[in-house]
Amino acid sequence: MSTALTLYRPGFAAGRDAQALHRAASPEFSGWLEHTRAAGGCARPVRLTGTIAAVDAGTGRITRRLHTDELPDRALYKACGNRRESHCPDCAWVYQGDAYQVVHCGLTGGKGVPASVGRHPVVFATFTAPSFGAVHHRHVPRHTCRDRQRCDCRPAPCRARSNVGTCRHGQPAACFARHDADDPRLGQPLCLDCYDHAHQVVWNGFSGELWRRTKQAIERHLAALCRQRGIPLHRVVTASGKVRWVPPVRVSHGKVAEMQRRAAVHFHVLLRLDGVDPDDLDALVPPPACITLDDLEEAVRVAACRITVSTPPHPDRPQGWLVAWGEQVDVRRINSAGGELTDGTVAAYLAKYATKATEATGHCSTRLTPATIDDYADPEGDHLARLIDACWHLGRPSPTNTASGAPTAEQRQARLDTKPNSYAGLRRWAHMLGFGGHFLTKARRYSVTFGLLRDTRATYRRTEDDEPADTITVGTLTYIGAGWLSEGDALLANTAARQRREARRIGREELAHEAWLAGAAA
Repeated sequence: MSTALTLYRPGFAAGRDAQALHRAASPEFSGWLEHTRAAGGCARPVRLTGTIAAVDAGTGRITRRLHTDELPDRALYKACGNRRESHCPDCAWVYQGDAYQVVHCGLTGGKGVPASVGRHPVVFATFTAPSFGAVHHRHVPRHTCRDRQRCDCRPAPCRARSNVGTCRHGQPAACFARHDADDPRLGQPLCLDCYDHAHQVVWNGFSGELWRRTKQAIERHLAALCRQRGIPLHRVVTASGKVRWVPPVRVSHGKVAEMQRRAAVHFHVLLRLDGVDPDDLDALVPPPACITLDDLEEAVRVAACRITVSTPPHPDRPQGWLVAWGEQVDVRRINSAGGELTDGTVAAYLAKYATKATEATGHCSTRLTPATIDDYADPEGDHLARLIDACWHLGRPSPTNTASGAPTAEQRQARLDTKPNSYAGLRRWAHMLGFGGHFLTKARRYSVTFGLLRDTRATYRRTEDDEPADTITVGTLTYIGAGWLSEGDALLANTAARQRREARRIGREELAHEAWLAGAAA
């Protein structure tokens, strides 16, 4: 492996350069660089110590044993695997590639998914949150740009009103500014006191339940259409011998949650219509011919309009809150004639948002505790501070759990008799502004899994290292720390990883160009 590196060091201090030069000048540099290759681009790799053994799968005999004391830095480096681009760009880049494959295979097939799914009806739906108060926004009524990523079209006035007035708190109820895309006022309420911060964090917390019920409603709507059109139910015998009657259609989805600038979550969802094989429930078969793409689109719109969730009573609001979708529910078809959406475009779009969290709002923190909550929450502060304060306040324990001293027998029994606090998760996920779901989820039958992709990558790496296929690597490892030993090590390892990634990108482009030339010549 070549050790000639072109250092990327804008803004690096002289001490970092000295550390990097000292490491690069050592005789063990080539071995160290190869040793750290698996975590080369990671911003904060995990360091492990212990023993690694190679075991023959057939005989169970240990063919090779290695202790980390024999390795460079006396530790094994492992990439952190963080999916968030703001925390670790390199690990997020790997996760984004896996997310693209998960989403794309559900649209076109591949990696164990039959190619026939590419002919199933699919829609791309966006479910948004309702309004919790007026916020500054940017709207372009008519796009004339060719690239939406670099849109320079003139936006409309933010909130133009013919009769300019003020709210009951004395704040202007109108905004005539034409906001730029990077305007910090975007997503901020016109009046912080008018904005319903409590309702928004509750909506974020219960949005997962709202989506679950929405998907159920979509499938029930399609099942009702099947009954109306005379398509019979399928008789299925379970593994336990019980007989079930199931609808002849089902919906498989891939979903990404995106945090808007106003800190409310909305969902981008791919919904694929599948049929049901009564002899093999795991098989991916096309839906009945009389259930069409129009029916799937109608089912999505009907469910989005009708489904709501009434949250449990809360001491601050005994009647609970109503959780429903906003009015802006967008349903589009993929690969339609003259349409902008293709399977590759949608997969790349969803994979990009799978590596983001609350960065769009301007807030980024780890899980909050009683010791750190005062640094972020303020009932009289800005928009984000009030949202975090609402999470912490609404998620407070019940009075029984805050009693001083050891609980009495009556108090312990009261805890058992009381229903679980449905709002306790707001405190746990206060750093996520109330949203506790994963940012990328899918139905079990939609596509391949992240685990399968990672296992395939690990198998490829073992093959690349000429390790026998019947050998199992067993590690007895202990965590000893996180991060590089010095900033110079981080500079060298990240630079080498960046150059390897660039070389792979150029290689893929060259192969694609050669394939294009071969096709043109034919």
